[in-house]
Amino acid sequence: MSEARVGLVIEDDQDIRELVRVVLSQAGFDVHVASTGSAGVTSARELNPDVITLDLGLPDIDGFEVARQIRKSSDAYIIMLTARAEELDTLMGLEAGGDDYLTKPFRPRELRARVEAMMRRPRASSESKSVPEETDPEMSHNGLAVSAGSRTAVLNGKELKLTRTEFDLLLALLETGRIVRTKADLARRLRNEPYDVGSYVSDADERAVEVHMGNLRKKLGDSIQAPRWLETVRGVGYRLAPSSNS
Repeated sequence: MSEARVGLVIEDDQDIRELVRVVLSQAGFDVHVASTGSAGVTSARELNPDVITLDLGLPDIDGFEVARQIRKSSDAYIIMLTARAEELDTLMGLEAGGDDYLTKPFRPRELRARVEAMMRRPRASSESKSVPEETDPEMSHNGLAVSAGSRTAVLNGKELKLTRTEFDLLLALLETGRIVRTKADLARRLRNEPYDVGSYVSDADERAVEVHMGNLRKKLGDSIQAPRWLETVRGVGYRLAPSSNS
């Protein structure tokens, strides 16, 4: 039997904490809880969870700072849970390292669906980084080398520190080249759905893709005006920038 997946719930509201714990337990996770940001950071470091739900309104450290600290040592999927309606708070959460978010009150079924979609995506690990080279072909573009098997992206000899969502978006564009992918396409890719499936993609989902693409562009040091890797097709979506050799 495979080892149980680990979930971490960082939430100060006892009722919500218990609700999320039950949802993750029913999804097959070994669930741990923390009621403060500092305890959550410590637990994330010790447990190496697969998925973390993170309340933004914690009593000691706000969720933005908790996400930033967790990202220093963990590649867990982070779902931000917030009662705040302002879009700016949501975007700040994604920029701090969150992968997705839900606004309270949320439906337990929606939380479970999002978690299960995330877990269908590959996770970087010490095992994946030892994939034999012959079974792990490398894709390269304008000096950037990306390996899907080991989930690494190397630029100028230095490995980039990408979140799993950022890596998945970069990989999607490398795989499809100059074909334009809409924000809805990329949102479905993050759910591990085919591009042509007409499942609903909300404005918030598309805005989240924009934020992740902006974070990815910053880490690459890419330019919007003269892109080397990520080209924005205004009003449509994104595609890989032209090769510098063409």
